[in-house]
Amino acid sequence: MKKIIIITAFILGTFNVIAQIANVEEKFDLPIILSESSGAIFFNDKLIIHNDSGNENNLYELDTISGLVTRTVTVTNATNVDWEDIAQDETSIYIGDIGNNSGDRTDLKIYTLNKSDYLSSTNVTAEIINFSYSDQIDFASNPNNTEWDAEALISFDANSLILFTKNWVNGTTKAYSIPKNSGTFTVESLTTTLTSGGLITGATYNPSTEKVYSVGYNSILQPFVWVSENFTNNDVFSGTNTQTLLTSLGFEQVEAITYIEANRFFINFDYFNIPPFFNIENLVYLRLITTYFPF
Repeated sequence: MKKIIIITAFILGTFNVIAQIANVEEKFDLPIILSESSGAIFFNDKLIIHNDSGNENNLYELDTISGLVTRTVTVTNATNVDWEDIAQDETSIYIGDIGNNSGDRTDLKIYTLNKSDYLSSTNVTAEIINFSYSDQIDFASNPNNTEWDAEALISFDANSLILFTKNWVNGTTKAYSIPKNSGTFTVESLTTTLTSGGLITGATYNPSTEKVYSVGYNSILQPFVWVSENFTNNDVFSGTNTQTLLTSLGFEQVEAITYIEANRFFINFDYFNIPPFFNIENLVYLRLITTYFPF
């Protein structure tokens, strides 16, 4: 069963310690149509979600009070090869077709939607940003054992997006700056990497706090959040990076994070029922929480 829950308290300890989450309130069942949801943004007082690989080329507006999908927008010139994250700025929505579990894709892209077009029609044509990694030279298929997968995308400033890799090989996350204008680009990694201790699966940049929040999970599906701050220019891992384990949520495959306001966020999870032993087939429900990060 798919569920939405809300969390109204988040108590943070120190670096790498256990976080406590309290006051969990279950809100509603998540619609079946979002059973493979991945990225999310909060825009126009709605939560906008997409599904991941092989699903429809649609964005779904979710009313966070009723739990209903109130509107579906189709990106007419897009294919959902592996949509993994979504980002926004004042004028545009960016959909990252960036999933690459086998490391062999040569068609990575980001779809850019004008927000005015998005609001005025349920069929929208996107501009397209095509890109490749400058440091990838091997495109042999290597499922779940590649450095070139990615599930996290943020809008950083007026000119650039930043993508974070989901490095299956050693858990070292690289950041790549990608221009926001349409075209075909070979992108360079930023100077500083993050030893994430797991797989980064979603991220958001909160301009009101100038902090990057990255979520992911480790080898036993323990979810975590990294907070990156006080960095230099766009080298987002060059400052202070603090990890908090979200142990109060149990063992979950965290999928996405998006900010609502300065210290309030939605987080999207796949929830697993694991006793007495872990089994990835024991999928119970996908849930969405809101949480306050007082940092």
